[in-house]
Amino acid sequence: MKKISILVPVYNEKDSLIEILKKIETVEFGLEKEIIIIDDCSTDGTKELYKNLKHKVLMHQRNLGKGAALRTGLREAKGDIIIIQDADLEYNPEDYKPLVEMIIKDIADVVYGSRLADNRNHKNFLFLSFLANITLSWLTRLLYGTFITDMETCYKAFRSSVIKDISIKSNRFDFEPEITAKILKKDIRFIEHPISYNARKTNEGKKITWRDGIQAIFTLFKYRFFD
Repeated sequence: MKKISILVPVYNEKDSLIEILKKIETVEFGLEKEIIIIDDCSTDGTKELYKNLKHKVLMHQRNLGKGAALRTGLREAKGDIIIIQDADLEYNPEDYKPLVEMIIKDIADVVYGSRLADNRNHKNFLFLSFLANITLSWLTRLLYGTFITDMETCYKAFRSSVIKDISIKSNRFDFEPEITAKILKKDIRFIEHPISYNARKTNEGKKITWRDGIQAIFTLFKYRFFD
């Protein structure tokens, strides 16, 4: 392993982007590190921040969604390991280390950082979000016959050859159930590791809604029986 790519999909995150980038920059993996920002047509002034950044920035000319942003980032990523990092401050980049280590040590090919595996995080969830995550993870276990506690987590670490071999079709937050479904249907070594979590509220910029939960259910069923 020589290099790690951290993909940061961004949409209207001018208040948190610089802080999360600083946190990412301080994390040391013992690998060369590239940070790729994919701006999904921000309109809040986020774009003004890029002129002073040293990282690669990819721009969408219209808002397409998180899944589409990640497809764009994956095409440019050169790392042996690829990690997804939302541009908000709900997750702590220090939690990357054990996820990456499991891939480096050849314990797994895909590692999810589970918010729900650590009971201390439960109080940090919004109540409805907590119920939705529990339900979606339960449905994933039921449909795919694999134990998983947190299907919707942002922190997903992949061996590059694995994620780049999977065709991703989802444009929005349905990326999470799609990629999970396709991993669990393949003979891919998968494991979870507890991470910390501090949810933000809708008025603080949280974008996922109940409609995305309904779409996630549909996506889990779709990729269980098709594609």
